[in-house]
Amino acid sequence: MSPLLRLLGRGAVAGAIAGLLSAVVSFLLGEPSVRRAIELEEAAAHAAGDAEHAEVFSRTTQQGALFLVSMLTGLALGILFALVYALRQQRDPDADAWRRSLLLAVAGLVGIALIPFLRYPANPPAVGDPATVDARTTAHLASILIGLVAVTAAVQLHRRLTEGGVRPPLRQLATLGVVVVGLAATWLLPDSTDVIEVPADLIWNFRLASIATLLVLWLGLGAIFGLLSERAERGVASEDRAASTPG
Repeated sequence: MSPLLRLLGRGAVAGAIAGLLSAVVSFLLGEPSVRRAIELEEAAAHAAGDAEHAEVFSRTTQQGALFLVSMLTGLALGILFALVYALRQQRDPDADAWRRSLLLAVAGLVGIALIPFLRYPANPPAVGDPATVDARTTAHLASILIGLVAVTAAVQLHRRLTEGGVRPPLRQLATLGVVVVGLAATWLLPDSTDVIEVPADLIWNFRLASIATLLVLWLGLGAIFGLLSERAERGVASEDRAASTPG
């Protein structure tokens, strides 16, 4: 098997495990808020005299789907993560696998998860007009694109400043400044027009659960991939030493 395929395999394994871990966190921390939101939604519909709709999928089925979808999402994310890791490895083959993996995970967390989340925080099922789904989806995707551009620009700036011999504090402040500018740019996107009519504690409990899920997904992916990569590199080094030892 080629080195790239082995790398992609590690990414798939790390992503699938991280996805399952994030599903566990989402279930344990987010499920109470989801249940409460559904109950409020059903109570509001009943009070308005709306006819009850038969449940297409039971809540148990939906919970099982959470774990399956999270694992598959993590697997796909892990493969993409491994591809980006491979590109970084080509540029700096001597860098520590653990550190490279964690830094890449943090970059992904900030650009793909945190920046969009700060602009458009997650809401429970009872919040959101179905008529605005397309507009909300487009705005969220645009915020992800802005986050990716900001993080990529920050990484490139940090590399050039390092090559130019700029002192670490200045490099770090400049890098952070680019990320902050990217976050500020997301406020050029349209605000959500959905009215939030559920209790504030429900909203914030759900959002805290959502951010915890994102943290576990991305940092778990980086940590697991880093450990697997370190182990693989030690195996290759052992084989090289064995091959160079006179028989």
